[in-house]
Amino acid sequence: MAADSICLTRSRVMPKCFAVPPFDPQYLERGHAVHFRCEHDQAVSMRLDVMTRMRGVDEFEALWQRRTTLADDAGLQFELLGIHDLVKAKKTQRDKDWPMIRRLVESHYESHRGHATDEQIRFWLSESLTPEMLIRPAADHGKQVQNLVRQRPLLAETLGASHAAIEAGLQAEQRTEKEADRACWLPLKRELADLRREARRP
Repeated sequence: MAADSICLTRSRVMPKCFAVPPFDPQYLERGHAVHFRCEHDQAVSMRLDVMTRMRGVDEFEALWQRRTTLADDAGLQFELLGIHDLVKAKKTQRDKDWPMIRRLVESHYESHRGHATDEQIRFWLSESLTPEMLIRPAADHGKQVQNLVRQRPLLAETLGASHAAIEAGLQAEQRTEKEADRACWLPLKRELADLRREARRP
C-alpha cells in the first residue's frame, strides 16, 4: 500500500484498474476489492488491491488505532494492520492463508513469551492453530484459559493436553471460518460474474 502511494504522491502516475469491479464507492461499500496495477517506473505492474470492508474485522477507524508502523532505512513509513487484526483478516476460505496465521502467531509467541502482557497471552490462546502452540501457553497461564474457555471451548482440551482432541477441534474451527467466508463472498461473486458478462458485451 505504501509503495503504491509513492506512485500517486511523488509522480502523479495513476495506477490502472485492470479488473471488475470499477473503482466506485458503491462496490467498495459492499465489500468488493478493486484491483490496480501501478504504472510508476520503479514499481511497474505492482498490484494494489483496495478494500474498505473485510469479514470479521472492525471498521477502519478502530483498525487505524491498532495499526503497526514500520519505517525503512530512508525513513519512509509503512502503516500496517496490527497483528491481531491481520490474523482475523486472514481467516478466509483459502487454504494458503491458514499456514500464514500459524506462522504469525508462533513468531509473535517466540518474540514475546519472556515478557508477555495479558493481551498477548489472550492473543496466543485465542488464535493458535497447533496443539503445541495451545498447550504451551495454556500450561503457563491457567487463569487466562479459564477466562477464555467460553469464547473458545477448544481450550478445555488443553487441560488434558490431548493432541488428537485439540487437532480435531482446530480442524472444526477452520471449517466453520471457511464456510462463513464462503457465505460472505457468495453474493459478491455472483455480482462479479454479472459485471464480467456485462463487460464482455459489444
